[in-house]
Amino acid sequence: MSRSGLRLVERRILHLFHSRTTCTNLTEIHARFLRYNLHQSNLVLAQFVSRCASLRKMSYAHLIFLQTQNPNILLFNSMIKGYSLSGPPLESLRLFCTMKNRGIWPDQFTFPPLLKSCSNVSDLGLGRSIHAEVLTVGFEAHNSVQIGLVELYSSCGRMEDAQRVFYEMSQRDVVVWNMMIHGFCKKGDVDKGFYLFRQMSEQNVVSWNSMISGFAQGGRDGEALGLFHEMWDAGFEPDDATVVTILPVCARLGALDVGKWIHSYADGRGLSKEITAVGNALVDMYCKCGDLVGARMCFYQMPRRNVVSWNSMISGLAMNGHGNIGVNMFEEMKRQGIEPNEVTFIAVFGCCTHAGLVQRGQELFDLMIKEHHIKPRLEHYGCMVDLLGRYGHVKEAFELIRSMPMRSSAAIWGALLSACRIHGDLEIAEHASKELVSLEPWNSGNYVLLSNIYAEAGRWDDVENIRVSMKDKYVQKAPGQSMLE
Repeated sequence: MSRSGLRLVERRILHLFHSRTTCTNLTEIHARFLRYNLHQSNLVLAQFVSRCASLRKMSYAHLIFLQTQNPNILLFNSMIKGYSLSGPPLESLRLFCTMKNRGIWPDQFTFPPLLKSCSNVSDLGLGRSIHAEVLTVGFEAHNSVQIGLVELYSSCGRMEDAQRVFYEMSQRDVVVWNMMIHGFCKKGDVDKGFYLFRQMSEQNVVSWNSMISGFAQGGRDGEALGLFHEMWDAGFEPDDATVVTILPVCARLGALDVGKWIHSYADGRGLSKEITAVGNALVDMYCKCGDLVGARMCFYQMPRRNVVSWNSMISGLAMNGHGNIGVNMFEEMKRQGIEPNEVTFIAVFGCCTHAGLVQRGQELFDLMIKEHHIKPRLEHYGCMVDLLGRYGHVKEAFELIRSMPMRSSAAIWGALLSACRIHGDLEIAEHASKELVSLEPWNSGNYVLLSNIYAEAGRWDDVENIRVSMKDKYVQKAPGQSMLE
């Protein structure tokens, strides 16, 4: 075939990568360029690798790459970018070393995906070595490289380094501004993130979402909700990420009316039906606001429910005093083939505690270990100690604590001590209080609780001894205060 004819065939094959009907049929495209002896064309192979990456078929691309006799910088860049996008990220760094060993000099398109790979694995050391390579070859002024550096340093929490690169950039688009805002908020410096947010000349939904999430995660729910209202007034339409972020804020603030408005909005945009996470957030919001009717309506209208959906509903029933229904829902969940996880059992233990189902709770604890092969965490033991202690099984709760493979927390000993006071078990109370004082020698509440137990038992000498002990250890009793304060 003549050179002009070969170029024509090459253009036709390249067209296949952009055709809706053929772009996903990799084997057909592969056969086509093999037929025309274009399997060594770096241009064709680079396009083929890009298509493989978009379909997450980099193993296929790798096999083709290994058969290439003289891969050039174009093909290497395509492979490096493919691995940075679809993984495994470290393969792109290995290929970079192979490329250098072959004497192929990197260009400005080599480094952004390499930096992306370092960001994906949060490897600051590797990222710094790539940054050094950038400085060596002189590509530090390229915008795409600078964006990669900002992403690397912000994802690794090195905001001073990210800021240094950011302010050296001649052009800053909304993407790089969002990286900086997200980086500061993730590190806990929400005010710095908010300062940058206010400096932006152009914002998008991601900008607002990052800032709302930053306030929410920083415990500044009022500001998060205020910014959400401002976002709406500015003409930005919330997306699924906005909804999933702001609904827990509504739950914590008890802003049920706002939550209902967001529910209506999500229904109107189809978000509550199409995106499971939105449905889950709605169920959780209604449960935490005490509206079980709304929670059940959302739950049963969801076309797809995952384990998070069931967990939200079961824990919501527990916190609203419907433990028996919650346990029944757990059984229904299992019948529908949904495998419970660690959080599920914490929720169902809460149901047993609120409903007084001690024996059922013990059976479920054994079921969690033996049938579902879930190793109990501190939270699971804490739930069981609370369940047993609250309903008079103080000795069993004490033995459970002693059998734990990890050291108990102050919260668990505190729950046991409270149970001892309710049920009058002075011997175990003394043991629990000693453990509490060992864990929290500064906490006056532990001394006061034991003092009250002694007082109720008429052991006034021991009450006085505790007061002396508190004085000797400089432990100050926390003053009482009104809930209105």
